Amino acid sequence: MVVLGLVVGGAVACGSGGGEPAEDGPAVAGTETATERKYLLERVGEAAVVQLYADGFEALPLDQKTLVYHLYLAALAGRDIFYDQRYAHNLEMREVLEQILTHADGVEVATRRKIERYTKLFWINTGPYNNLTARKFVLTGPPEAFAAAARQAADAGAVFPTRGDETLDAMLARMEPLFFDASVDPSVTTKTPGPDEDMLAASANNLYVDVTMADLEGFTEQYVLNSRLVKRDGRLVEEVYSIDGKYGEPIAEIVSHLEAAIPYATEPMAKALEALARFYRTGEDADREAYDIAWVQDTASPVDTINGFIEVYMDARGAKGAWEALVYYVNPAKTEAIQSLAASAQWFEDRMPWDPKYRKEGVRGITANAIDVVIETGESGPVTPVGINLPNDQSVREQHGSKSISLSNVVEAYDRSTPSGFRTEFAWTPEEVARAERWSTLAGELMTNMHEVIGHASGQLADHLGGNPQAALQEQYSALEEGRADLVALYFLPDPKLVELGVVPAESHADIVLAEYESYARNALIQLRRVREGSQLEEDHMRNRQMIVRWLMDNTSAIEERNRDGKTFYVMTDVAAFREGVGRLLANVQRIKSEGDYDAAKQLFESYGIHFDPVLRDQVVERVDVLNLPSYSGFVQPTLDAVRAADGTITDVTISYPQDLMTQMLEYSGNLQP
Repeated sequence: MVVLGLVVGGAVACGSGGGEPAEDGPAVAGTETATERKYLLERVGEAAVVQLYADGFEALPLDQKTLVYHLYLAALAGRDIFYDQRYAHNLEMREVLEQILTHADGVEVATRRKIERYTKLFWINTGPYNNLTARKFVLTGPPEAFAAAARQAADAGAVFPTRGDETLDAMLARMEPLFFDASVDPSVTTKTPGPDEDMLAASANNLYVDVTMADLEGFTEQYVLNSRLVKRDGRLVEEVYSIDGKYGEPIAEIVSHLEAAIPYATEPMAKALEALARFYRTGEDADREAYDIAWVQDTASPVDTINGFIEVYMDARGAKGAWEALVYYVNPAKTEAIQSLAASAQWFEDRMPWDPKYRKEGVRGITANAIDVVIETGESGPVTPVGINLPNDQSVREQHGSKSISLSNVVEAYDRSTPSGFRTEFAWTPEEVARAERWSTLAGELMTNMHEVIGHASGQLADHLGGNPQAALQEQYSALEEGRADLVALYFLPDPKLVELGVVPAESHADIVLAEYESYARNALIQLRRVREGSQLEEDHMRNRQMIVRWLMDNTSAIEERNRDGKTFYVMTDVAAFREGVGRLLANVQRIKSEGDYDAAKQLFESYGIHFDPVLRDQVVERVDVLNLPSYSGFVQPTLDAVRAADGTITDVTISYPQDLMTQMLEYSGNLQP
């Protein structure tokens, strides 16, 4: 599970990743630190482009640097898998755009700027779909100008992905709707389709081909997580993601880099990497489970990686895993707080406000670390989570435990690049603004840690679910689980136990709780700026946040909707009522998950989490646009280079920071011109 960063940037991810920073973010003005470090690189439409730094890397010993380097190459090797999973035309579209931009000397200036802007958004979102709203965005300007730019680029040496005997003009005509028509494949994921629409047919992602939900009735999938499901000659076929199956070429490259990393890994990590390579070779679920277990059992390695088909947010039915990779090392200075929560997991479990029959009697080992990430690709980058809890397999979690990570340098980059305008525009009083300025960073990190460590790791399922609540809850599962983890964090935030553990100062505890509850209420309003069309939310983290706030507004006195000077505010008015309401809602959400009550989950989100007033959204958008505030962030990753001796032995690994999105994306795809 993941937690997304929804500040100026916008990462979300729990899936086992989790959480995002608070909407209004910390009080950081400008784009540089005291040492003149540059974080906010540029604005592209609604997106902020932010540089990610990994300060501790240079101090790592050579064996750990070398390990990170090989895992870094494995993360890059699978990048195009997610591009293809997200949209079948993605790789072809990207190549057209990059060929134009790398051969653009003769292209008309205004057209070039429009193509460059669109391409940057394409890179940030891994295709033509907004990462948070799932809606398609299109290239501005006339198609004729785009075609002229492509012809000019071809004259300058560009090589386009034409098919067979296809001419450049025929290719441009074929692809024109992909770039310019928002009604063609309008949504990458549609979990709430219109009447008489099928959620799989209405979703443009490449996880299914010609398959509807009706086709799945009576069909048993053998490779649920790691396959594309297609209909051929009237029958369903699973195209397995493996070294001898679909995506075999990039998977083979991933495996070769994983195997190169093994000699530099600790013994437990080497065991996990060997298990991962075996899973990539066979695609068998038993090997995936063996890898999950080996990965969870590696509790002390200073370097780690996440690599594979993991989160199911992109699949409308919540079953197919999207490929992602992260490589990171432990940040010891920031790990103490999250580990203290993990060590007390049973204490929190015993005091959950739900029916005792849904409490775990023996919480399995929870490994928790604050980490600095070196690279994130696939579904985890450039738009990145701020917290992750894995594995997602409920049976593995219950029997072997889980691992939670808080992405410390991602949180810092969000903090350093986020303007303070969200607070001042959407807070009801100056005192609320002051609390947010003082406590938002600490409260946000604490919420993320509790969401991942205590939230996702908690609760007991009814036996009849067989350890698989996703199968029962279907498309409602991810939003429900993210809501459950948020509710756990919100419920325990005021508990004196946090002072006892030393994660919050006693004298400021009340102010921290108040600041976070106020921020959470504001967030349900502010997040509407991201959905500039339509009247419903598709992204699971956004659904869960709206569900919680709207439920509290309808069922408690904790939050009031107020208006001043034609502007709407969500004002948190009663801390005690807020926590009491959170406890009641959490008890119901846990019951729904534990019993697999699909109808109750659907009713909860249909009532509170999906639909919104577009008039209110338009007001929020207008207020945000006046302040020129971005809606989400994409991150430029650090770059690693190996220094080698004459015999090829790695003698050092250097780290650098490109501070340029275009340079990095062209380098990744091999199109960077010398």
